[in-house]
Amino acid sequence: MRDLARQAGVANDWIDASGRPQRVALEPLQRILAALGSPCSTPGDLAESRQRLHERMAGRALPPLVTATVDKHFHLPVRGFDSDTAAELAFEDGSRASLTLRAEDGSLIVPPIGRTGYHHLRFADREATLAVAPGRCLTVADVARGEKLWGIAVQLYSLKRAGDGGIGDTTALRAFARSAARHGADAIALSPTSSLFPANPAHFGPYSPSNRLFLNPLYADPSDSLADIRPAAPRPWLEDAPLIDWVDAARAKYDDLRRAFDVFATHDASEFDRFVREGGPRLREQALFEAVHAHWSAAPEPKLNWHDWPVEWHGPTGDAVSRFAAAHEREIRYHLFLQWLAARSFARAQADARAAGMRIGMIADLAIGMDAAGSHTWGRSSDLLAGLSIGAPPDTFNRAGQNWGIVGFSPRALVDTGFEPFLATLRASLRHAGGVRIDHAMGLMRLWVIPQGSSAGEGAYVSYPLEDMLRLLALESHRHRAIVIGEDLGTVSPEFRERLDEAGVGGMDVLWFQRHWQDFMAPAAWRPDAVALTTTHDLPTVAGWWSGADLEVRRKLDAVAEHEDEDRARDRGLLWHAFVAEGVTSAEMPPPEQADAAVEAALGFVARSPASLMLAPVEDLLGLAEQPNLPGTIDEHPNWRRRLPAAADALLDRPEVIARVEALTRNRK
Repeated sequence: MRDLARQAGVANDWIDASGRPQRVALEPLQRILAALGSPCSTPGDLAESRQRLHERMAGRALPPLVTATVDKHFHLPVRGFDSDTAAELAFEDGSRASLTLRAEDGSLIVPPIGRTGYHHLRFADREATLAVAPGRCLTVADVARGEKLWGIAVQLYSLKRAGDGGIGDTTALRAFARSAARHGADAIALSPTSSLFPANPAHFGPYSPSNRLFLNPLYADPSDSLADIRPAAPRPWLEDAPLIDWVDAARAKYDDLRRAFDVFATHDASEFDRFVREGGPRLREQALFEAVHAHWSAAPEPKLNWHDWPVEWHGPTGDAVSRFAAAHEREIRYHLFLQWLAARSFARAQADARAAGMRIGMIADLAIGMDAAGSHTWGRSSDLLAGLSIGAPPDTFNRAGQNWGIVGFSPRALVDTGFEPFLATLRASLRHAGGVRIDHAMGLMRLWVIPQGSSAGEGAYVSYPLEDMLRLLALESHRHRAIVIGEDLGTVSPEFRERLDEAGVGGMDVLWFQRHWQDFMAPAAWRPDAVALTTTHDLPTVAGWWSGADLEVRRKLDAVAEHEDEDRARDRGLLWHAFVAEGVTSAEMPPPEQADAAVEAALGFVARSPASLMLAPVEDLLGLAEQPNLPGTIDEHPNWRRRLPAAADALLDRPEVIARVEALTRNRK
């Protein structure tokens, strides 16, 4: 079994956070192998799985897609060729070329190909798509051309405008982007805006989407996209609240969207029909799932998880679902309309940002996985590691490990489908953006997966085809003229960070972690190819950290370690010393309750990083103490609910904010 695991890309052993070797137990290993398509519960299963893996490794079948780097020769993953072989290459533009594939040790070597793109190779009785990629992704340096850019990270739902119904939308985003561009920003980084569950608005965590291919309709503004839709009446009890009431606000917003659909249904729908045709079967499956999910959510005994539905409803092709679809075509069309409206809304936001002068515009966020009860698992379970969830092994901060309750792609399915699920997801992220941030970038190389019902510590690392995925990232990055950022925080090997850098994937340097022993590193020592940040949505804001507000929140949850207050007092002194040494301030260190000077100094300090792009969280520009999300909590903290204190188009025009932006831009130069 352990030999099978090695062949299947499952690590039998791992090193924990204390540097001690650990070994995966056989029972969870067996379940992980079964989920990967290599069952081994009997000697017969084991023999058959070993044989299938042997055939794959022997190269008897050519995968449908092979990646390569432009102007470099490469091996085809096939065996059994003892002599040179003639081949024909059909380029994307329709032109053709004859090639000779050179035989070497039973394999075939393809000569360098000088054109990037998705080309088609035919030889002997075989054929495959060749994805020929540039050597690196498009980088911020390529866009900036010697300048040091900066942008703002913001939670879209937090942006306010009159009539938004209590949830920030793309109309507020457009206003904010125009304002940010006037102040010199070149990017707006968003948390995931992927589809969630319209029938269950209580599920609002953005990193547990139903399907990453589609958008959250709550962020669309129908009156902005459709000329004859009247703006919704103001709802001050929702719009003026400091925290979003997702259930009530979502219900009100969906009422508005339903009325917009009723009006739209009487109009010419040629553009909409084209959108539906181009969306193909996946879009239809998404709309069908939403309609079926609403049906079961409204049942006398609601069933929000599709695994609890009768088995004949488990997927889009069963007779029960087909009968439902035939009887509810208008409802399905409504959910198609919501996706069309959302796509139009985000396209307008990106177009506005670029028209306002931003060189990047929106930076989308690609969550590492999907909710196990979502539309992707319902419609395309073969893409995924069914029965396994993604998480992290035990470490010093989480001694039990972490189970994030989300599912990811099957590495075998990626190869067998020519990486179609990965490419579809990546293209969806880049469709209306100038960049993408890949959450938990280590997932490009390996993921910690946990069998259903097991503890987080009873998992194992599963390998992914890193080089193939990096080449596809580079190819799609250039085709979309978009930058790629990889979230490489936490326990990440220097070798992996170096490989991301070689591939043009920018890492993330966050102030709190840029330390050498206890001291804070001078900005000049930060990475030039990483994105520089004061903080992230999962970490304390500068005002919260300086004042100790984050410790007070965690103290109420009994989550503050011994001596943490003393450590923070020491760290304040070290950080202020670093500010003074860098020259961003010469003032005396302010007390914890006076955080404004620390916020301005921190922004100026991080701005001096050699990074081509700095992202300033809007909470730091505004001097706010509360962070958007507190990891490890669900209901104990108002995660993903906080709204910003003023209208989106006026947020950056306050005198204290202008002073911070000026300090930032001055130090960027």
